[in-house]
Amino acid sequence: MSATLALKRRRDLWRLKTQVLAIGVVIAGGVMTLVLALSMIETLTEARAAFYASHHYAEVFARVSRAPEGLVTRLQRLPGVNLIESRVGAPVRLAVAGFEDPVQGRALSLPDGRQPVLNRLHLLRGGLPGPGREDQVVISDAFAEAHDLAPGDALEAILEGRRIRLLISGVARSPEFLYQAGPADLVPDYHRYALLWMNRRALAEAIDMSGAFNELSLTLQAGAEREGVIDALDLALARYGGTGAGTRHDQQSHRFLEEELAMQRAQARVLPTVFLLVSAFLLHVIMVRTIRTQREQIAVLKAFGFRDGELARHYAGLAGGIVLLGWGLGVGLAACAAQAMADLYAEYFRFADLPLRLSIEAMVLSLALSGLAGLGGCWRAVWVAVRRPPAEAMRPPAPQRFRRTWLERCLPGGGPAARIVLRHLGRHPVKASFSITGIALSAGLLMMGAWQLDAVERMVDRQYRDIMGMDIELSFTEAVPARAAGELRHLPGVLGVETWRTVPVTLSHGHRRYRTRLTGLPDWPRMRRVVAAGPPRPVPDTGLWLTRYLAEWLGDRPGDPVEVAVMTGHRRRVALPLTGLVDEPIGVGAYLSRDGLNRLMREGPAVSGAWLLVDAARREALLDELHGLPAVAGIGLLDEAERGVRAYLDETMGVFATIFVLLAGSIAFGVIYNDARISFAERARELSTLLVLGYTRLEVSRILVGEILLLTLLAIPPGWALGAGFCWLLGEAVSNDLFRIPLALTPRTLALAASGVLGAAALVGLLMLRRLGRLDMIAVLKAPE
Repeated sequence: MSATLALKRRRDLWRLKTQVLAIGVVIAGGVMTLVLALSMIETLTEARAAFYASHHYAEVFARVSRAPEGLVTRLQRLPGVNLIESRVGAPVRLAVAGFEDPVQGRALSLPDGRQPVLNRLHLLRGGLPGPGREDQVVISDAFAEAHDLAPGDALEAILEGRRIRLLISGVARSPEFLYQAGPADLVPDYHRYALLWMNRRALAEAIDMSGAFNELSLTLQAGAEREGVIDALDLALARYGGTGAGTRHDQQSHRFLEEELAMQRAQARVLPTVFLLVSAFLLHVIMVRTIRTQREQIAVLKAFGFRDGELARHYAGLAGGIVLLGWGLGVGLAACAAQAMADLYAEYFRFADLPLRLSIEAMVLSLALSGLAGLGGCWRAVWVAVRRPPAEAMRPPAPQRFRRTWLERCLPGGGPAARIVLRHLGRHPVKASFSITGIALSAGLLMMGAWQLDAVERMVDRQYRDIMGMDIELSFTEAVPARAAGELRHLPGVLGVETWRTVPVTLSHGHRRYRTRLTGLPDWPRMRRVVAAGPPRPVPDTGLWLTRYLAEWLGDRPGDPVEVAVMTGHRRRVALPLTGLVDEPIGVGAYLSRDGLNRLMREGPAVSGAWLLVDAARREALLDELHGLPAVAGIGLLDEAERGVRAYLDETMGVFATIFVLLAGSIAFGVIYNDARISFAERARELSTLLVLGYTRLEVSRILVGEILLLTLLAIPPGWALGAGFCWLLGEAVSNDLFRIPLALTPRTLALAASGVLGAAALVGLLMLRRLGRLDMIAVLKAPE
């Protein structure tokens, strides 16, 4: 008997191949996103752990203005400290032959002629600077690739206003700089940012740091209390201008990778859940309606002695076959996409090695979840069918009571075809609601993909068009008098200048603390607009504005006090009221008026940098002038930064969203086709009867296509509502302190979702017309005995 049911199961799967494939695509979408996300998480986590361990990446970092080298011995004796190493670091500007734009970077010291104890370099080409060599450097691999540099090439550098000529001795990567972006950049710009390592004596002499250090790295003993070590370190370094020790999480590179992993985890939770819930619903619909069309077959099988358990296993196997098809397709798609994702990550995260493998645990988990989704979608339909007595199953369904339905009263008018469509939907409200729900779910998935594409553009436009209105951002090596603005105004091509002051702070509220920078702005900034909720008002002089995300993370509300611990200068601790919330999509910040920040620092009018509005025709002349100013530590070009952010988001979220839209479109087609195909099978006798009674195929086709289009139109509004919920859920899951995707549902997003399902419905309608043209009326009209 089992062989008989196995043969029937194979034939059923083949007969339902299009519906099976439609549901398989939905399951494949969930499996692919889950396997891909978990595999990437595992790959990145293992590559990071291996690189950190093999190259001795430090656990705690600190910066000071200047501290004597002898202090390191005393710090070594602090409880919990394992290994400790000092070094010298300084901002550097470079000139590369054939490249006109300014290049900024950071120069770091190495023990003369050898590797450091902590944060060791992974050399790719060449070697370390030779002992005693003052003119040799190792450069970061991404910068070398961008400019086609190799060992033996020369660079011109400006350190503390001094021009020096450097020879490249090697090309390397560092565990400290997996993500090689500038301090103020969101994404790496390999053409305009570089990392350099040179012998300590040479670098120390160039920046007047002989016998001293300004950076410190250390590891902790097993079981050491990290916060206790950091507090002790801050206390010991305070007199030397310490800006506060921090952990790996406070390091830009590690933090970017952590946020990427967090976003992958969020997507692994949200997207597979949505796909698998949709697949469970579709599987329920197809099993219910397939079993309904096979009620006579079930009765005959039971009459020939097949038991309920055998029939239940048969239909469970039918659902299992669909699940296995979708799972296999999803794993195959994940395998194809994994290499492309790994290549993309290798471009932005410079590991020593990035071995790619699909996670076995992820594949097992995806199979288990797909199986549960399949079981949840079919168990009730199977059980109800097999428990029905044979005599009842063989009895034809009771004839419908013909009366005017509520749908006809709501939608009056139309000819006979319209009345047939309305009466059919009105007499089967449960079936119609299932169809509308399935189409609405597919519209919601389409809307979520379209929203990602639209929201990324809006996020970048908001940050770089509405908020950042400057052309160039300058940062100074140290705070300078505010009169520097007047000097900058006389440079060629400068149309406007705004200065700003920034200091490192720790913000506290309750038990939560967040390290960031407090930025002092003009009262009414024009180039770097900060718009707080409510009517327009100047930047507060005694209060504080916080990015909404940061305020919510701290648990602050307007009016609450925020404890501000300044990590430099007099290191004051003050409580400032939160007077406003700022909505910015990228990064987090704390804002005060520049004059208020100068008073908080107990200093005169001082600035840390400037924003410039420039004449595009004289930009090159201006950059030449700026390149020669010793006080300028960094020159940021906003148009290049915007291009970099757009390229990064296009290559990551944009590509993923495009794939998601295509996958959601195929799901929409599958959902509508699945519903139309089963409806056609259920109504084949009715349609054939109409043809026999004299209706033309055109008139019958209006009934068939009209029902598909009406169901699709009814599904669009709830599809928008479901899509808004999906977008909110995904937006909340991936929001972090680096960027937040705004929940802005534009007409374009709604139109794309609607046009997607309507296009799928039109294509399904054409396929149903083709099937109607091949309908065998004689075979269909034969009454079962």
